[in-house]
Amino acid sequence: MQNLVKENNMLSGFFIFFLFHASLLGAGVLGFQHIIYKTTGNDAWISVLIMGLSLHIIIRMIFKMLGNPAKDIIDLHRILFGKILGNALSFVLVGYYFLIALTVYRGYIEIIQIWMFPDLKAWVLALILVCAIYYAVSGGFRVIAGYCFFGFFFSSLLPLLLYFNIQYGHLYNVMPMFNHSMKEMVMSFKYTGIIFMGFETILLYFPFIKNPEKSEKWAHFGLLICIIKYVILMFVTLMYFSQGLLKHTYWPTLVMVKVIEFSLIARVEFVFICIWLMLIIPVLCLSVWSCTRIIKRVTNLKPTWSLYGILIAIFAASLPFNDRVKIEWLGRNVVELGFYFIYAYIPLLFILYLIRSLFSQRKIVTIQPEQ
Repeated sequence: MQNLVKENNMLSGFFIFFLFHASLLGAGVLGFQHIIYKTTGNDAWISVLIMGLSLHIIIRMIFKMLGNPAKDIIDLHRILFGKILGNALSFVLVGYYFLIALTVYRGYIEIIQIWMFPDLKAWVLALILVCAIYYAVSGGFRVIAGYCFFGFFFSSLLPLLLYFNIQYGHLYNVMPMFNHSMKEMVMSFKYTGIIFMGFETILLYFPFIKNPEKSEKWAHFGLLICIIKYVILMFVTLMYFSQGLLKHTYWPTLVMVKVIEFSLIARVEFVFICIWLMLIIPVLCLSVWSCTRIIKRVTNLKPTWSLYGILIAIFAASLPFNDRVKIEWLGRNVVELGFYFIYAYIPLLFILYLIRSLFSQRKIVTIQPEQ
C-alpha cells in the first residue's frame, strides 16, 4: 500500500506526465515505421492513432484497479490470488520487464555500432551502458524521474528536425488512404506495440505518486502527446519515402535526420543518436527499477544486490544477439508478448478486480445489522 512508501521518496502527481512520456519514447522511435508499414502500408499512421487512443482505456483500468487506496500490481496479485500465487505471478513479471530492458538495450547498441562505431565490440558498448544504468537506478526512483523530466525536453528536438523532411516529402506517397479494413488495422497492433511498450512500469511506481487517483489526467496527457508525435512522425515518413524504399529501410528516422546538414555539423545523425541516449536511459532505468522493486517486495532481497544481478544478466544476455536477424527476432517476440500483456492480462486483472469488488460490497451489505 502507499503507506509503505516514505514521503520523501514520493513525487507530485504531474510527474506522471514525464514518466509516461519517457517510457513511451525509446529506441522504437528510430525504426518503428519500417515494421508497421509492412502490415498496413500507407495507412500505418491510422494504425498508430487507433492503438494509441485504445491505450487510454487501459490506463483507466490501471488507475481504477490500483487506486483507493494506492497500491502496486504486487498488492493487486495478492488480493486477487492470495499471497503465494500472487507472489509467483509478480515474480514472473521480473522476466517481462527484464525482456523489455534487454530489447531496448541491445537495439540501441546495434544502432551505435552500425551508425557510429562499426569496429567497436558490442561488449564494450554494453559495459558502458550498464554503468550508466547502474548510476541512475542506484540513485532511486526520484533520480529516474529526473531523467524522465529532462528527456522530455530532448525529445522536443524531433518535431523541429522533421521540418527539413517535409520540404522533400510528397503527399502522393501517402495515397491511397483508408484502403485497409479495421480487421487489418487491429491485427497490426502486435507490431505497432513496439512504440507503446514501457508504460506498464506504472504498475510498480503507482504508490510513489502523491494522490495518484487525482493524477490520472497527467497520464492521459502524456500518452496523448506521444500519440501526436508518433502519428506526425509516421505521416512525414510516408511522405518522405517511396513505398518500395521504406520496406527496406530499417531506421527511417535516422535516414531522415541524415539529410540535414548545418555549416558546423555535417553528420547531424551522430549528434541525434547521442542525444537520444537521454531518452533510452529512462526506459531502461524504469524497467530495471521495476525488476528490483518486485524482487524486493517478494523476496526481501536488498535492491542493491538485485540490481547487480539484473545488470549482469542483461549484459550477459545481450552478447548472444550478435546480428540483425537475432536482434529482430528478439524484438518481434517481446513486442508480441507485450501486446498480450497489455490487451489480455491487464483487462483480465480488471475484470477479476471488478468481480471481487462486487462480492465485497455484497458481503458488507449482508453483514450489516438490521435497523
